[in-house]
Amino acid sequence: MRFVKVFKVSAVVAGTFFLLFTSCEDELETIGTGVIDGEPFSTGKVEYDVFAYNKGISAVQTNRLSLYQLGTLNDPVYGKRKASIISQVTLASPSPTFGSLSQETEDNADTDDSSNTIAENETVKEVYLYIPFQLPPSGDSDGDGVDDEFESGDDVDDPNSDWDNDGVTDNQERILGSNPFDPEDTGSQDGFVANNYANRFDLDSIYGNRDQTFNLIVSRSNYLLRNLDPNSGYQETQEYYSNQDFSSFIGETLFNGEVTVSNEEYLFYEDEDDPDTEDVDESTVITSRLNPGIRVPLNAQFFQENILDKEGSSELLSQSNFTNFIRGIHLEGSDMEELMFLLNMSEANITITYEYQDYNAEEEDVVTAESEYVLNFIQASSSGIVGNAVNIFENEAFPANIASALDNGENASRIYVKGGGTQTEIRLFDALPNGGEDIINQIKQNNWIINEANLVFYVDRETLDASGNPVDEPLRLYLYNQETNQPLYDVNNESLNPNNTLNPLNYYSNYDGVLEKNNGLGHKYTVRITEHINNIIIRDSVNAKLGLTSTANIAFAAVQEAPTSVGGIIDYPVTATIGPLGTVLYGSNIAAGEENMKLKLEIYYTEAN
Repeated sequence: MRFVKVFKVSAVVAGTFFLLFTSCEDELETIGTGVIDGEPFSTGKVEYDVFAYNKGISAVQTNRLSLYQLGTLNDPVYGKRKASIISQVTLASPSPTFGSLSQETEDNADTDDSSNTIAENETVKEVYLYIPFQLPPSGDSDGDGVDDEFESGDDVDDPNSDWDNDGVTDNQERILGSNPFDPEDTGSQDGFVANNYANRFDLDSIYGNRDQTFNLIVSRSNYLLRNLDPNSGYQETQEYYSNQDFSSFIGETLFNGEVTVSNEEYLFYEDEDDPDTEDVDESTVITSRLNPGIRVPLNAQFFQENILDKEGSSELLSQSNFTNFIRGIHLEGSDMEELMFLLNMSEANITITYEYQDYNAEEEDVVTAESEYVLNFIQASSSGIVGNAVNIFENEAFPANIASALDNGENASRIYVKGGGTQTEIRLFDALPNGGEDIINQIKQNNWIINEANLVFYVDRETLDASGNPVDEPLRLYLYNQETNQPLYDVNNESLNPNNTLNPLNYYSNYDGVLEKNNGLGHKYTVRITEHINNIIIRDSVNAKLGLTSTANIAFAAVQEAPTSVGGIIDYPVTATIGPLGTVLYGSNIAAGEENMKLKLEIYYTEAN
């Protein structure tokens, strides 16, 4: 055996455990107690070497994702990534009718005897693109109306805190409908209107300087994103990759201007006051709200000519026709050297507000009416993503020390984890003589009950801190069977935090893999692989090679194809594609003096004396 260290301790165990232990057919479970010296059982801990091999990824498949990157991430370790998006646009319904009458009916207005039939003359009033920011799954722990991001210390769990120091607690302000961030709004002032203010939200998945103004460019795309691959006889979905160049297909500009990041929602009011209600000023009444996000005006003339004026035409007859006509929208940022967003394009839309002439039968007169038509981008459904959008990455070359550590066949001294840029192959036992069979057989002969098995990855703080610039670290690692693409955790043995089942970091807490911090900085990740080790030792499962990446959502185990830096295609976790963040971890081939940071497999066991 090749042990690094072995530790043994003793405690009392009931006789019932002896029955469990001696039954070869029973499932082995974690045991929390051992025995006193001289008694039947003792517990121990052993540490084994683990072998890690860094692999480079030259591109990743980036269509039909759940989240898309936009902007520039300036990673002080891995270099810059600039991300843009090209997406199809979808009709709310095929062959839409604008206004009250179809275009065919309008065309017959001169020959129709009905006074209701008129030319509606639909005219675009304004067009807005809206892409909401990501909101944390549960950002208000104490339910007082103030997200945790804005509170500190004990206030996070205290609904009776008073953020604006106006003498009214945050929870009281929530009940009253007054603004907890405004000391002048206490709910007692003259003319008070409840909830007549913009709510503030903690924003998630924004990396870099949120205070900077950035320039957003929205353009027409002239590239036809196919849904099905013609090389497969249109039987398989088309794959697009992050390194594809669409720059020659960018058409006319629909918006080019400055945008700021705000954590306040958008408010919309009545257009004008109703003179018949003297006590109420309708122009101050909020009619609708939108969560914080990117909201910019688009070229109204473009949508007049290509949407409203096409009513009744073949271009709008079906989604297929429309996709071939308006092939898509291209989004990119300039002056975004330190700002990147993760955006859910299935929640984005383009809203066309237009006016038209409508016949009022009661007044027997023609009046001007207003309506909206909404164009969507990709759409999420129970069967997956409908429509097509592609993330394009322009990555700086990795620094020489990182590039040389990839695909060199050496057991790594440092493990390089970069979303969409690397994958690490982890080997347990099989890099040893006889593929580690000697160790596996020895464990079997010892008849150990495996109580817990962990892989511990320590963060290389010296490398992360060397640039002097803060590094956004991945909050979780994902370890999976590289040969089957299946996760190592067993959902049946996992649990969710009952206080927050929506937060992905609380999924599968037994498996763990969540970043542990010291003084606000990443220290280590512990991944529990007890079930995997038991499968190898007890159930004769294959000692498969494992894959290591970061993940934004451990519960989502899907993979897509990725070309490697040395040629060939591998399956790559989608959540690693989505997440742009990177870190550096200690491997097992480390220098003298770094032993306490060495990557190792820890096994806690119970055995018979």
